[in-house]
Amino acid sequence: MKLDKVEISGIVVLFLGVALLIFAFFNAYAFLTGQLEILASQDILQAFGEALAPLIVACIRILYLAIMGWIGSILTIRGIQILKIESQAAAEAQQKGNPTTRHGNANKKKSTA
Repeated sequence: MKLDKVEISGIVVLFLGVALLIFAFFNAYAFLTGQLEILASQDILQAFGEALAPLIVACIRILYLAIMGWIGSILTIRGIQILKIESQAAAEAQQKGNPTTRHGNANKKKSTA
């Protein structure tokens, strides 16, 4: 079976999306398996500074992972849509080339009546 350019691009986009999703999930797993520490300090300003810095870093990582997952899922959906449209177009072209027997029987019934 020979693949045309549309099918190849659909497969490439599909696998690129799946690869980005896998990358995002492995990053999320690595991030979540990190050790978290509870900070103890006498100075409240220093405690807030020490607590907010990791929180900001965590928010940035979460946003990064969310965007990577979103892009990966969009690419995966687009790849599937490209492949589906191409297979539907091929099926329609094949049906136009080969008329179905149902239509042939309908024409025979009309001519005998």
